[in-house]
Amino acid sequence: MTTPVSWIHAFVDLPDPLLAAGLRFWAALTGWPAGQPWRDHPEFHSLEPPDADAYLHVQRVDAAPRVHLDLVLAANTSVDDERARHLDLGAVAGERHRWWQVMTSPGGLAYCLVDGRERTRPGPTTWPDGHRSRLVQVCLDIPGAGFEAEVGFWRAATGWPPEAARFPEFARLTPPTTAPVGFLLQRLGPAEVGPVRAHLDLGTDDRDAEVERLRAAGAELVDDARPWVVLRDPAGLPFCVTPRPPD
Repeated sequence: MTTPVSWIHAFVDLPDPLLAAGLRFWAALTGWPAGQPWRDHPEFHSLEPPDADAYLHVQRVDAAPRVHLDLVLAANTSVDDERARHLDLGAVAGERHRWWQVMTSPGGLAYCLVDGRERTRPGPTTWPDGHRSRLVQVCLDIPGAGFEAEVGFWRAATGWPPEAARFPEFARLTPPTTAPVGFLLQRLGPAEVGPVRAHLDLGTDDRDAEVERLRAAGAELVDDARPWVVLRDPAGLPFCVTPRPPD
């Protein structure tokens, strides 16, 4: 599959008072240790799989907790060319850094365009009771009035084709086999307003065992009435445990 986006990084953005607890929690969630601050950007820490490349990171910010995304560009794809294309699609450009460009989607979600290189996707973590899990999906939460436009933007921006979703409030994009996460877009209820936001989804082969493990690590149960379970991390950010295969 030829697309302009070969990989996605997910960033959990936390203010300084929540950073240490957030690093501990997301390291426990993934089973991957938090690395040292990045050499040139000490506000970043990566969760480091033992056998592959990192794709989940924690960033210190002077703002409220949130999740943002980096779209890693395929080889021979220029950040500046993609910036121009995304502007034509309705995005807004922010600061240009040496190897990334800050952007905002038409619906208000922050993301970055990043120079690419070849990466290796991690496998799932196997826990002591034998069940497995891995962060497998990014989900965008979109107020209903802007849903179709935002879905169209992300289809064009990523180049990832649509696939059938099980529930009518969702749209799904098919990632290339190189990418560590899938891309789900959720239409929120009519009372939901404001900008698009993102949350992260785990896939597991034992939903109940995974939820129990995460609650013991400090997650708060929000809703378990669907095939997936909604929880919150210690900073109040929602995330889901889903029955999607962790592979």
